[in-house]
Amino acid sequence: MPPTLTPSAKLLQLLPEAVVQTDALWEITYLNPAWTTLTGHAVEAALGRSLLEFVHPGDIGTMRSGMPVFRLRFADADYRWVRLQLHPETDAAERVISRQGVLIEITEVTEQVLVEIRQRFLRLLETIDGVVWEAEIGVGNTFLSPQVERLFGYSVEEWRADPGFWRAHVHPDDLEAALVIDDAAYNATHSHAYEMSYRLIAKSGKVVWVRDLCRAVVEPGRPNRMIGLMIDVTQQKNTELELLRSENRYSLATLGSNDGIWYWDLRTDALHVSGRFHQIVGLGSGDHVHDGGWSFLEQLIDPEDRVRVQAAYRRHLSGNSPNFSVDFRAFHAAGRLVWVNWRGLAEFEDGVAVRMAGSLSDLADRGSSYDALTSLPGRPLFRDRLANLMALQQNEAANGDGVPTTRDKATMFAVLLLDLNGFKAVNDNYGHHVGDRLLQQVARRLESCVRAVDLVARMGGDEFNVLLESIDPAEARNRAQQIAAALAAPYVVGEHTVISGASIGLVSSASRLATVDDYLRAADTAMYQAKSQSLGVCVFQ
Repeated sequence: MPPTLTPSAKLLQLLPEAVVQTDALWEITYLNPAWTTLTGHAVEAALGRSLLEFVHPGDIGTMRSGMPVFRLRFADADYRWVRLQLHPETDAAERVISRQGVLIEITEVTEQVLVEIRQRFLRLLETIDGVVWEAEIGVGNTFLSPQVERLFGYSVEEWRADPGFWRAHVHPDDLEAALVIDDAAYNATHSHAYEMSYRLIAKSGKVVWVRDLCRAVVEPGRPNRMIGLMIDVTQQKNTELELLRSENRYSLATLGSNDGIWYWDLRTDALHVSGRFHQIVGLGSGDHVHDGGWSFLEQLIDPEDRVRVQAAYRRHLSGNSPNFSVDFRAFHAAGRLVWVNWRGLAEFEDGVAVRMAGSLSDLADRGSSYDALTSLPGRPLFRDRLANLMALQQNEAANGDGVPTTRDKATMFAVLLLDLNGFKAVNDNYGHHVGDRLLQQVARRLESCVRAVDLVARMGGDEFNVLLESIDPAEARNRAQQIAAALAAPYVVGEHTVISGASIGLVSSASRLATVDDYLRAADTAMYQAKSQSLGVCVFQ
């Protein structure tokens, strides 16, 4: 005698729509008689088989993902479009234990519209490099696009079988913040868009950084649901983290070096400078982005140095030097001039310089470049300045014989090396404190004998160098004799009157020597000849 059916079971048997029930693994566990009426398949033959066996192979993925419209194989072997919205049933642990729904064949008129919509939707999913998802409170994910397996390694079934799957696989360090946002969406009172970034543990154990673009959908009479797009941003995030670490290391190195940092976008002419850059020239904590890079720099540079500074970085931009480094006098906001070193490197694209970056150093902070006793530049600064003048001259046009043209006077220069006469006797007779004060007075006299464009430097002991710019050999010799006469006048140092002239060696750029050391050696040779012959000034021949 057949079992007595419950009232609900009797109702299901009488329904004209096909009722379908499966377990968590898609095995068919119940079908009412309308299944046979609709599909032509016997109920007994279908029970215990996987529902996926009846689904068109091309639709299995989207059907498993939660898409309710797909093609089903009927008994005549034809596939027809049907709609089956399967609703999950969960246990106490909220794990899916069964699914049930009503199967409806779609009419021909509706079929064409739905097919077109579905095909557009599938094409859209294929172009999106991320996981499209939908979730509902108390149910979990009601839809997941197949990319979930490629990005995270989990099948759609694994993910959707457990309503708490997402929460269980968010990285523990990110879970608390993610749940706050998630719970707020589930309990929202109005629809709104939101975004989350978190780490997800993939099936392989790999940590994947996810950017989740979401929207909470709030509709009257329906539980809140969320839709979204999960994007793998691991590479981008790792790059950002490495950049942050690099910036932190660079910032620390910059603080340690006490240099000002600058970045110049040559395409927009925007110059970005650090706080230390502003501090060096006394500008305070104003805007660190300056439109019109050269215009901003030009107003900082002493007018006598502007052409030389501009030429230095333009040589680099033209490809004539691998980088640039130039010393100049800068206007400080306090109203004084400070010696600085400006250096940098350009980046080229298709042979065109598009950006530059580098540093600005206060040479007063560099003991080796600035003499504490006389407040004059030291040997390194003098060598750098001489090297820049040599490069300027070498870049000037020459006539067919390789002889400099007359207009080259603007880039001609002369190097003077002078040594005080009898300085050792001053130290021996009056003490080193008198010798130090004598050196300070010599430095001031030398500065008063030259133009603003020229450079006076202390090389060590009682030796000084003078670099005369834009000057021909005859004018350089006259200037050297004026210096000799000025230094020969008596000095009053405290209660002592000191006589200490100087022997001066001079070498002009007309000699076309090859290196900085060649010029310094030539000046040294001429100076020793002047000292040995009591000539005052001797010109290197």
